[in-house]
Amino acid sequence: MRIIAGAWRGRRLLAPPGAGTRPTAERVRQAVFDMLMHAPWGGAERLAGAAVLDAFAGTGALGLEALSRGAGNAVFLEPDPAARAALARNIAACDAGAKARVLDASALTPPRGTPCALLFLDPPYGQGKLAPALAALAGAGWLAPGALVVAESARAEPPPPPDMGAELLAERTHGAARITVWRVLGTAPR
Repeated sequence: MRIIAGAWRGRRLLAPPGAGTRPTAERVRQAVFDMLMHAPWGGAERLAGAAVLDAFAGTGALGLEALSRGAGNAVFLEPDPAARAALARNIAACDAGAKARVLDASALTPPRGTPCALLFLDPPYGQGKLAPALAALAGAGWLAPGALVVAESARAEPPPPPDMGAELLAERTHGAARITVWRVLGTAPR
């Protein structure tokens, strides 16, 4: 697994041993960032300098890819110690320590946050965690008005509509993954 594009293109990322972490496949990450960069609602200006939240961070591949492509900073939520250790090594390998903050926290019970313009949610497949995580993150202040929320779920499990006042922008399937993108409307709930 590696960073696909940007300043850290080609940097290898480590995953913790075992099956507890399912990193987003490179081709799926490429599809996500192609959408973010080329869709009418996206573009390089949406990513440049953006505050990013990588919830269910695991290896941090999505947040690190965003930083590599010009995001300003990223917060990674990850409660699993083995995944946090791999994430710390990946941040160090990219020399991203000044732009990255790792919190020992769950997306289902997040601490109060600073509103972010771009959120990545990649919960474990088939466990129904996407909707509760979105509600918890919105309630804790992580969603800025107009933020883009990019969620990965299993292809067979259509994600529930977010209960946060959002507009569906895109939905695509790639192999076993379904990628859904929403834009937060108006003022994000607190």
